[in-house]
Amino acid sequence: MHKAAALLAALVLAGCATTAPPPQARLGLKLPPAALGASISVQQHLKVERAGRTDDMDVALQVEPDAIDVVGLAMGQRVLTLHYDGKELTSWRHIMLPSQVKAEDVLEDMQLTLWPAEAVAAALPAGWRIAEQGVTRTLYLDDEAIMKIVYSGQPRWSGTVVLENLRYHYKLTIQFAAD
Repeated sequence: MHKAAALLAALVLAGCATTAPPPQARLGLKLPPAALGASISVQQHLKVERAGRTDDMDVALQVEPDAIDVVGLAMGQRVLTLHYDGKELTSWRHIMLPSQVKAEDVLEDMQLTLWPAEAVAAALPAGWRIAEQGVTRTLYLDDEAIMKIVYSGQPRWSGTVVLENLRYHYKLTIQFAAD
C-alpha cells in the first residue's frame, strides 16, 4: 500500500516544484469540460522520468460535456480520483500521498495537454501564451518556453503524447490504449 502511494507521489510530484513555484508559475487553469469539444473515455499508461528515476501509473479518464473524471491506479490499487464539473473540483487521494500532490495541478496538466490550443489560449493569464506547430505544442511565460508537448497523432488523446516540463525538469510520456 505504501509503495503504491509513493509511486503516485513520484508521478504527480514530477509535475510540481519541490518548493513553492513563483507566483506566475501557477496558471490556475480550470477549463470547462465541454471546451474539450468531445466526449472521451480512455485508458492511459503514464511514465514519468525525472532525476534519473522512472515511475509508472495507469489512469482511466472520462470527459463528458458536464464533467471530468479521473481514476489513478498504482500497482492495481486506486490512489487518486478527481471529479470536475466545470465549477467545483473534488478529489480523493490515498492517505500516504504527500500534501504537495494537488488535484488542481493534475487537472491543469491534463487540460494543457488535451484541450484545444484555442480554448487554453483564451484562459491563460497575462504573460502566458500557447503555440502549436504541427504535432508540437509549446507553453510560454513571456518569451521563455515552460512546457513542450509532442503528439504522435490525432486526436490528441490517441497514440503517444510526450510532455516535457522545461521549468521543473521532468518528462511525462502518456500512452493511450488502443480502442
